[in-house]
Amino acid sequence: MPEAMGAGIRIVAWNVLSLAIALVIWQLASRAVGSPFFPAPMQIVDAFIQLATRGDTTGHSLWEHSWASIERVLVGFGLGVIFAVPLGLLMGLYPKLYAGTRAVIEPFRFIPPIAWIPLAIIFFSGLTRFAFLIFLGAFFPIFTSTLVGVARVEPIHRKVGIVHGASKLWILRHVVIPTVMPDIMAGMRVGLGTAWLTIVAAELAGGISTGLGRMMINYAELIMVPHVIVGMLLIGLIGFLMNEVLLLIERRLFRWRWQVSL
Repeated sequence: MPEAMGAGIRIVAWNVLSLAIALVIWQLASRAVGSPFFPAPMQIVDAFIQLATRGDTTGHSLWEHSWASIERVLVGFGLGVIFAVPLGLLMGLYPKLYAGTRAVIEPFRFIPPIAWIPLAIIFFSGLTRFAFLIFLGAFFPIFTSTLVGVARVEPIHRKVGIVHGASKLWILRHVVIPTVMPDIMAGMRVGLGTAWLTIVAAELAGGISTGLGRMMINYAELIMVPHVIVGMLLIGLIGFLMNEVLLLIERRLFRWRWQVSL
């Protein structure tokens, strides 16, 4: 336990040091360039304070923009998990079913979620539009990881259960799902990243007044670079924290498997 705590403290110290070095380099580079399009860290801090205390040019607070994006991501990502995991398990357990439908499913995997934006604008509005786009972005990484995880389940383990009279449901609950869960969690982390990429692109497309992507494009039109960077950094921070939550859940569920996190 003391060794683990010491290792954790060292990791935190290295992260703080690397962040401090990055900020110093950023400050020096900004001073050397001397351009309003390359703001210094303190200008970003000032822009953040302004947005946090007084809101933006449209009257919306920074927290309204942040929550609007988070809500859209959570709904679309949640739907992706709800549909991708059962379908991945089903296709993995019945390979012939997947083989027979692969020509229908696989082409959609290569269509970027942002390519669906025009159709989403035509057919949907409000939260439904964003949930649809994020669902598409999150679905395939989770589905594919689940499918691959089921394929890695040793056939002998399933056969032993069948020989001993175990039902298919029992084998699914006690053999397949515990084995596949690490792959599902890995797919969820990839899907979460895709969800944030998708929501920013969707919000940039317009038709809404709130969201970090919308806030960024509003300030880009005013050429207020520090405010744009505040939006970028907030997206990165929120995505990082959500990923850390998934990692924490994964480590708690699979302590034996996690020695080094990504």
